[in-house]
Amino acid sequence: MLIGVVFFLFAFAEKRNHARVLSEVNLHFTNSENLYLTEEAVNKLLIQNEVRVKSIGKETLDLSRVEALVESHDMVESAEVFLTVDGKMGAEITQRKPLARVMASAPFYIDRQGSKMPLSEYHSARVPLVTGVNEKQLADLHPLMDFINKDEFLTRHVTQITRLPNGKFEIYLRQLDFVVVFGEVKNIEEKFKNFKAFYQKALKDKKLDAYQKVDLQFGDQVVCTKK
Repeated sequence: MLIGVVFFLFAFAEKRNHARVLSEVNLHFTNSENLYLTEEAVNKLLIQNEVRVKSIGKETLDLSRVEALVESHDMVESAEVFLTVDGKMGAEITQRKPLARVMASAPFYIDRQGSKMPLSEYHSARVPLVTGVNEKQLADLHPLMDFINKDEFLTRHVTQITRLPNGKFEIYLRQLDFVVVFGEVKNIEEKFKNFKAFYQKALKDKKLDAYQKVDLQFGDQVVCTKK
């Protein structure tokens, strides 16, 4: 009789657990701030695709489908959807990170994966502007923008990058008149190392305002043109 009671209680609890509906959805943005989309936007996406999480039973919820739907959002880089033991659905969402804003007829971002990313209606990223680049040329631009994004000095100073018709790049800096002729996207680390050395020397000598062009295309040399 005791064994029968135990089995009855176990079966009852199991049935009740499976019948429980999801009462709450908890979204967590891994990069701290939900800048480019909101919880409401994620919920709207699920509702539009007939995933009404708050009224669906745990046993009928397809987590992989929900995860794929969240990841289909233009502002989402990755998502991990899971269920908790108390009947709640959770989602860890990583947003895409823009590296630069490309000024085209329809402006867009280039993200840290090197892909085209649409502008957000909720937030405008403070990133350098890029001109002279179209969507097909993002592969050429990405290594340069990725290096700048990972360097504190360059992130603080670079405001604009322009691709010339010959495929070479020029860089413009905050509060400085001269243009930095970067050239082709190669030897990136060496070129910026040389530029930083020039910058510190010119800053110390108070000569940053004396130049109109700083060319990094000549190996270990920095060739400057005075005003």
